[in-house]
Amino acid sequence: MELRQLRYFVGVCEAGSLLQAASRLHVAQPALGQQIAALEHEVGGKLFERSSRGMALTEAGRVFLEHARVVLADVERARLSVRDANAVPRGDVAIGLPTTIALLVTVPLLKACRERLPHVRLKVVEAYSGFLSEWLRGGRLDLAILFGDASEPTLAKRALLEERLALVTHANGPRTAARISLAKVAAHPLVLPGREHGLRRIIDQACAAASIELDVIAEIESLTSVKKAVEAGIGSTILSMSSVAEEVAAGKLRAAAITDEGMTRRVVCATNFARPSTPAAAAVIALAMELIQQMVKSGAWPARWIEKA
Repeated sequence: MELRQLRYFVGVCEAGSLLQAASRLHVAQPALGQQIAALEHEVGGKLFERSSRGMALTEAGRVFLEHARVVLADVERARLSVRDANAVPRGDVAIGLPTTIALLVTVPLLKACRERLPHVRLKVVEAYSGFLSEWLRGGRLDLAILFGDASEPTLAKRALLEERLALVTHANGPRTAARISLAKVAAHPLVLPGREHGLRRIIDQACAAASIELDVIAEIESLTSVKKAVEAGIGSTILSMSSVAEEVAAGKLRAAAITDEGMTRRVVCATNFARPSTPAAAAVIALAMELIQQMVKSGAWPARWIEKA
């Protein structure tokens, strides 16, 4: 199968007939027809229904069209990457960030990108880690900062840091020590995300291992609403230290690190190894990792840096 055949195939799809496609592609009509026939022979099925009105895609043709466009787009990306390898990074880069990380990273990353990569236009997509993984696999994102280093099909993950989870309480409630056990957390009424949430799964697994049952009085999926519920005195919650750093500094909330094994989560930088990176995306990845490492070292992101260069 040749790239030329794929281009001819897409051209016929867009034109709707061999005659018009031949004119647009500057190819003789008989030669174009031969190339399409050869392609159908190679894939083992009819891609078009021929009629006096032109060429209409078969169901197999519609499926093949999606793949042909992806292949041609990747070839173009590869060509541009080689051309721009030694040039100033430029172009669009889409990065996915979970909400808790977006609160910390978005503004500093945008500022750094404007200063050091002025020809790169950054698109920040905020969503749950699971959605970001799916969009990264589908090609909607160039990279994503995710929770958890479990293996996923087509994703390359580079562990950056490990952060400990904390009991987050109302600022005017009873004072707790800077560190607390999960057994003592069980004495607090809690507002947590639902059981399908990645953070909740970490909590439930640690509780199951220690035979501890928590007092969950409500489940809320929104991080902002969870923190507001705690501020209102409805209950306490369990979050990473980084996700409440601003509220703790402002005296709105208190946080105590939970000491039990398993009450940590890893943050990784993920890319789709089936879709090669552009120079612009590679530059953003390097900048994001540098920025996050600086935040960890300065204490702005309470965590342990584990990335190995």
